[in-house]
Amino acid sequence: MQNKIPDLLKSLRLEGMSRALERELDLAETEDLPASTVIERLLLEEFHYRQERNLIYRIAQASMPWPWTLQSFPFDKQPGVSKSQIMSLASLGFLERAKNIVFIGDPGAGKTGLAIGLLREALVSGFRGRFYKAQDLLDELYASLADRTTPRLLKKLIRYDLLVIDELGYLSLNAEQVNAFFKLMDERYTRKSTIITTNLDYPQWYDLFRRKPLVDALLDRLKHHCITIRISGPSLRVPDAPKD
Repeated sequence: MQNKIPDLLKSLRLEGMSRALERELDLAETEDLPASTVIERLLLEEFHYRQERNLIYRIAQASMPWPWTLQSFPFDKQPGVSKSQIMSLASLGFLERAKNIVFIGDPGAGKTGLAIGLLREALVSGFRGRFYKAQDLLDELYASLADRTTPRLLKKLIRYDLLVIDELGYLSLNAEQVNAFFKLMDERYTRKSTIITTNLDYPQWYDLFRRKPLVDALLDRLKHHCITIRISGPSLRVPDAPKD
């Protein structure tokens, strides 16, 4: 029977248990462990294996362009960022309250790095998330209008626990893209959290979207449950001065 166990585990796709089986059986024999302990240890191995695989899948699906973390963010080089505030956000309470975060600052200030770091924290904690460059997201929404898949795309985007929209700035937008973006933000309002990074402060959004009533409604929803973080500091893209 013992020789059949590995095949049974593989047939049932219990990969974590299969990997640990030989080690746990040897340990049980050496330490004379009861069957209940062996079963518990094997189940724990399967549980941890599935957690790891799920995390790998969530990270892949999030499409983060860089493997940045909050631990790798150079807080010492960016005095415009409060480390204590960011680490408080990393507890992810804002996700539970469906609050938004908007990072406003000049290019290179670290907005994208912080957004990716918070997204990664959410993924590690079991939430589902997605990273988008703003122009890519708006182009995808626009393309969906042609083949009438917009409702399906919006439904997918609305389900993400955390949606990161990066570089909402001087974009090339048409009326259909603006409408689709408003629809997305309206559907996520009070339901899911969104992080937006931008080099435009809120008054400049009127020039971007060029429709005052819509921008009024958008900002009313976005800022209602929102943490706005303005970063006024040096660019982190400036190379370090060469050493003598």
